[in-house]
Amino acid sequence: MSNLWKRKPLGALLREAAGESGGLKRTLGPTSLVALGIGAIIGAGLFSITGGAAANNAGPAVTISFIIAALGCGFAGLCYAEFASMIPVAGSAYTYSYATMGEFMAWIIGWDLVLEYAVGAATVSISWSRYLVKFLEYYDVHLSPKMTMSPFDSVTTQTGEVIHGMVNLPAVFIVVLMSLVLIRGTKESAFVNGFIVTLKVAVVLIFIGLGWSYIDTANYTPYIPENTGEWGSFGWSGVLRAAGIIFFAYIGFDAVSTAAQEAKNPKRDMPIGILVSLAICTVLYLLFAHVMTGVTHYTSFAGQDGIAPVAVAIEHMGILGADGVITPDYPWLNKAIIIAILAGYASVIMVMLLGQSRVFFSMSKDGLIPPVFSKIHKNFSTPAKSNLLFMLFVSLFAAFVPGRVVGEMTSIGTLFAFILVCLGVLVMRYQMPNAPRGFRTPFVPWVPILGIVACLAMMVSLPGDTWLRLLLWLALGFVIYFAYGIKNSKLQKGEDDHHDEEQRSYGKK
Repeated sequence: MSNLWKRKPLGALLREAAGESGGLKRTLGPTSLVALGIGAIIGAGLFSITGGAAANNAGPAVTISFIIAALGCGFAGLCYAEFASMIPVAGSAYTYSYATMGEFMAWIIGWDLVLEYAVGAATVSISWSRYLVKFLEYYDVHLSPKMTMSPFDSVTTQTGEVIHGMVNLPAVFIVVLMSLVLIRGTKESAFVNGFIVTLKVAVVLIFIGLGWSYIDTANYTPYIPENTGEWGSFGWSGVLRAAGIIFFAYIGFDAVSTAAQEAKNPKRDMPIGILVSLAICTVLYLLFAHVMTGVTHYTSFAGQDGIAPVAVAIEHMGILGADGVITPDYPWLNKAIIIAILAGYASVIMVMLLGQSRVFFSMSKDGLIPPVFSKIHKNFSTPAKSNLLFMLFVSLFAAFVPGRVVGEMTSIGTLFAFILVCLGVLVMRYQMPNAPRGFRTPFVPWVPILGIVACLAMMVSLPGDTWLRLLLWLALGFVIYFAYGIKNSKLQKGEDDHHDEEQRSYGKK
């Protein structure tokens, strides 16, 4: 049992970072990494979550909630940045856990990342399908509900007819498309992601720029509405509750660390990619929320979902007629918002699929899962077979499983990964204080501790059935590990033991 906690020597990881192990092509610079982070962070969550959090929890003070959530992500982001500069190889939190807490914990976090990346990509693709249906309806193109929903979903028509879905073809389409882009190459994927990021950031900036002149400062009074007597319903408790809700709008920056082995200068560029993308998105989120709650009273967003909260704000950006009806000055902006959502979801799906294939690439090279996941295409220099396998898995999930089943599973998986990374920084600073670090997390141990506390608090706030699903998922992972992983682990076979002396050299003198 002691072998379960055997750590992968840092020397072996640094050899991989130096390219001695061969494999992935280094094509990403700091700009591409920042775009990768923004592509993963800004999705439709910005357009849908903000209105609900303002209407039900924080009022105009939802901007403060964004700051609190950003601080929580920032603590984890600083820890990710240290590890990404210190161990610049593919694998993200899986690799970091392998070096600090041993193989068994590395397996747990690697299996857990499937929730964040593969299952998350399927969930996002289902939402992408819904928004595509909405967008096509603007042009009187109506897709059959049978071809746009899973067999477990249904819709009731205006005539009262209940139509059950058969397969979600648009969701399958976007998964296949993004997978083919990834197979073609990381450089090409970065170009596509950069274009998408430019598009959706432009729409966000247009909304902020046009909406600013319509802000009515009276809508900010009171800035923090009085608590209703129920915890989380306005007041400061509402601001904190809203922070927990909108935290998930920041999920994605950690996917940058999975591309470390494809960065040109990872020790310098990985911290830039992680922290700058998080900072840019925080500023955009704050301005977006400020405009939304300024052009109309926060109570206007009550009972809205999907893109409706933003649509309500846009409808108030116009001229008030004598009949009391506002004529919007920018009726085209709602269509532009849907385009931004479709583009945003597409880039999120692509980055999630990229992250998952790179995590499994590292796990496969370590022998914990079959070698097919680390086979590199001779022309594209990408794990093409792994991409194809995940394309099939995620497509089946997107086609036949309702998205509501796994939405919260993605969140709990992400928070769990954040906690282990923060814990890993504490362990590494104690065990290997002399190891080279391109970036050092400031104010250790306080920053990692605050990151652990913040993420754990948000995990505790999730429903009990989400915890049950996580435990069942991990139990399945344990079966696979003990049936295959531990028997084929290169570390358990002693193939990395010759690096032990290097490992000790980084310890305390």
